[in-house]
Amino acid sequence: MIHNTAIIDPSAVIADNVSIGAYSIIGADVEIGSGCDIKSHVVINGPTKIGEDNKIFQFSSIGEEPQDKKYANEPTTLEIGNNNLIRENVTINRGTVQGGGLTKIGDNNWIMTYVHIAHDCIIGSDNILANNASLAGHVIVDDFVILGGFTLVSQFKHIGSHAFSAMASVISRHIPPYVLVSGHMAKPIGMNVEGLRRRGFSDVQIKNVRQAYKLIYRKSLRVEEAELKLLEITQEDHELDCLITFLQEQEGGIIR
Repeated sequence: MIHNTAIIDPSAVIADNVSIGAYSIIGADVEIGSGCDIKSHVVINGPTKIGEDNKIFQFSSIGEEPQDKKYANEPTTLEIGNNNLIRENVTINRGTVQGGGLTKIGDNNWIMTYVHIAHDCIIGSDNILANNASLAGHVIVDDFVILGGFTLVSQFKHIGSHAFSAMASVISRHIPPYVLVSGHMAKPIGMNVEGLRRRGFSDVQIKNVRQAYKLIYRKSLRVEEAELKLLEITQEDHELDCLITFLQEQEGGIIR
């Protein structure tokens, strides 16, 4: 159902079974997939493509221009996958030409009240961004990450899968997979063991992850030395592969 007070641009492509609430505005070059529920007073500007079965709550601003002085009205894009929950007052900006032109959100994410996702961020799937978490431009968040309320992430940072930030963490370095951080500035305080148990990791897998943490953070090894040691750890399920790859690819330094 589309409320009679909603304003829909003629170029918008809206699937038949989309609900759009009162006073919402759907701008030009917006595509909304089937099963989406757009509450009242939502503004969606394009170019923006939204997949299926997403729920967007009132007063959210989706696909607005990036907050970047270099932006010069180029037709950059926002893409949102399927089955995401986007709560009240969330802001998600489109990309910039300098950053590749794309902000992208995967599937099955919980994006809670007052979260801000800036231009050129790439968010994976099955993440939870708690109330008031804010991501500056060009941030990458992999899968199964939890960012606690009021977490702040500075620009060009990469947060690996299964990482966890405590409430009000300020993140200014890359966070490897599995690592739990806390503080201002954020520091590593362990591995996200409880989260791994909830996701079905075995005791052996968790033991390997714990061992990896000790090599990176408690053995006074350089990152390159820790990588070599990690390659020696026997693992049938390859749970450390993403960690090794992360360490190999990062520039600018991981959180230590």
